Amino acid sequence: MAIRSATLVVNAASRSGELAFSQASELLRSFGVPIEEAYALHDPSRLPETVQRAVTEGSDLIVVGGGDGSVSSVVDFLVESEAVLGLLPLGTANDFARTLGIPTSLESACETIAHGVVVDVDLGLAGDDYFVNVASVGLSVEATRALSSAIKRRAGALAYPIAAVRAFFSHKPFSVTLTFPDGDHPTAAFRRLLQVAVGNGRFYGGGLIVAPGASMDDRRLDVYVIELGHRRDLPGVVRYLRSGQFIHQEGVHYYATRAVSIETNPPLPIDIDGELVDRAPEDFSLVPEALNVLVPKGSAAATLDAWRL
Repeated sequence: MAIRSATLVVNAASRSGELAFSQASELLRSFGVPIEEAYALHDPSRLPETVQRAVTEGSDLIVVGGGDGSVSSVVDFLVESEAVLGLLPLGTANDFARTLGIPTSLESACETIAHGVVVDVDLGLAGDDYFVNVASVGLSVEATRALSSAIKRRAGALAYPIAAVRAFFSHKPFSVTLTFPDGDHPTAAFRRLLQVAVGNGRFYGGGLIVAPGASMDDRRLDVYVIELGHRRDLPGVVRYLRSGQFIHQEGVHYYATRAVSIETNPPLPIDIDGELVDRAPEDFSLVPEALNVLVPKGSAAATLDAWRL
């Protein structure tokens, strides 16, 4: 599609946002991207309203610079429009970009926005809140709370596994009931759990794999339940959180579905793309082809989308 008007919105509070804003603005214009407005936001809470205004004012392309939380906070406004998302991965984990093959190099990401292809990808829906990567309950919530900006700066993508290890020792087990509205799986109840997750994309938490075959275009949610083992099992916990093959291990239950309802006992907060935004019980569903986003021509996302066409 021909881009007539573009808006650049950078989360200057993200890991490298402050330094990247001026350079990105210059690079995008040099590549011929028609940037008409550019915003460096030091208050991340202003991201949604800024993107909403840009969409309302008719921008064809919204370039967002930030991490997964930045993307997740603005997709609701892009879903309801024809605007295309261009992404500059400036966060700590950048799992959305990793799933779609968008390079983390600022120059390469800008080149992708200028010369890439538009694909439509699935999104997850938690209640009325869209998410790109994963929504989860349990250990990930405690890990998110354990994260600090200092850990993110020092450890980068390893900040999430480090926080998860710390959270493991203070974790309190919980129970869950899963209900599948489409009837594709029977109702399931579990006790003494470590984590429950509902994945839309392939990666989360700095490169952890949701499931071996997971992608953002597979028309399904990947749901897993991990039972709590003993503290002596900590090395195994870290190992299986780094590989999607963990879904085949004892004590892990996996479901591929388009919709699931999750009720926890006690009621627990939900981590959606690294932000604590809700509390179980909650309904989750898949929204196919919900978001238009620019990706490299040779990426797996572009190849799959072209194959479907």
